[in-house]
Amino acid sequence: MRRLLLTVAAATAAALTLGACGTTEPAAGRAEKSAGHLTLTGASGTKVELDGPAKKVVGTEWNVVEHLVSLGVDPVGVADVKGYKSWDTAVPLKNEPKDIGTRGEPSTDAVAALAPDLIVATSDLPEAALTQLRKIAPVLDLKAADAADPIGRMTEDLELIAKATGTTERADALKKGFEAKLAEGRRKLEKAGREGTAFAFADGYVQGSQVTIRPYTTGSLLGAVNGKLGLRNPWTMKGDPGYGLAGTDVEGLTKLGDVEFAYIGSDTDKASNPFTGALAGNAVWTSLPFVKAGKVHRLPDGVWMFGGTGSMESYVDSVVAALTK
Repeated sequence: MRRLLLTVAAATAAALTLGACGTTEPAAGRAEKSAGHLTLTGASGTKVELDGPAKKVVGTEWNVVEHLVSLGVDPVGVADVKGYKSWDTAVPLKNEPKDIGTRGEPSTDAVAALAPDLIVATSDLPEAALTQLRKIAPVLDLKAADAADPIGRMTEDLELIAKATGTTERADALKKGFEAKLAEGRRKLEKAGREGTAFAFADGYVQGSQVTIRPYTTGSLLGAVNGKLGLRNPWTMKGDPGYGLAGTDVEGLTKLGDVEFAYIGSDTDKASNPFTGALAGNAVWTSLPFVKAGKVHRLPDGVWMFGGTGSMESYVDSVVAALTK
């Protein structure tokens, strides 16, 4: 699952904070404009100087790429294009960008060949990789995730990318649309008598004969969206400080009780779907109350669980559909 979930594997090591390096530095996310010139400050406090809105942009993470596409900016380079096309069909690519390698190790040669105006990366990349990329073009580094305010982190990243690409009006529209979708979803669930429903979201993967299940706590992006929808998160364990994800096995699911259980898989990656694969004949799994009651929901593929407003709106629709059918 490294190719799929690399963003989470590095999250707990990311301790970068948004903010200025000193009292004279601009706050992270703030842009200074002078005759078309832009000065931005990323999560590490590093300033990014641009002559104007970036047009040729490279994205090293899928959430970054989703933000760009949603803003109407077609990235010239994307890490793991095949993976993005599989896992994020909610906001599909509109062009055919150059594949720059993996999300954990983008190829500097591939990036340099594109001569980008801007590279947008996240704190999941090691500092050594960011240093190499800064030799090619300005690098706007974003904080990968923040369990303290996952929705705020998502929208702040969107705003900063919009400032760098001259698409702030589009960003405002995306944020308003997302808020409206949350309100609409909550109304539909309340009308269906589903307010306060215990809704446990998880993903899982198989390595050899070992099944690992990852609960999405209230600190995860999906957990935060569920909360906005008026649903109750029954996971009691603490998630990591970045992505709000915890870890358990099939025995750990016995603590959930009678809940609605949901997950997202991918037909292109069989290891990512143990719930109908490796666990299908597992005695513990089949004995769980929500499994016996038919309350396991495979939500539609193509919603990136760590994505932007487009993925989250699609997620809201899928949750509402699952709980009101």
